[in-house]
Amino acid sequence: MSRQYIDCREFPSTMNCSVALSADTESELLEAAVQHAVAVHGHTDTPEFRQQLASMFKSGTPPLQAPAQKTPA
Repeated sequence: MSRQYIDCREFPSTMNCSVALSADTESELLEAAVQHAVAVHGHTDTPEFRQQLASMFKSGTPPLQAPAQKTPA
């Protein structure tokens, strides 16, 4: 299994969060991402939110430079 990550820098926020999380397993990454999203960004831990977060995971490790932010749809 390859390393996976999620990077807050890809998503616009009022706090300009610069946290990027990575792990060797999807379950470990999901737990860390949920904890961060709830504690720092005020999200609610629901099955739907967990599914949404997991869909944002990417293979590899986060880049050193901040990636371009996605614009809201």
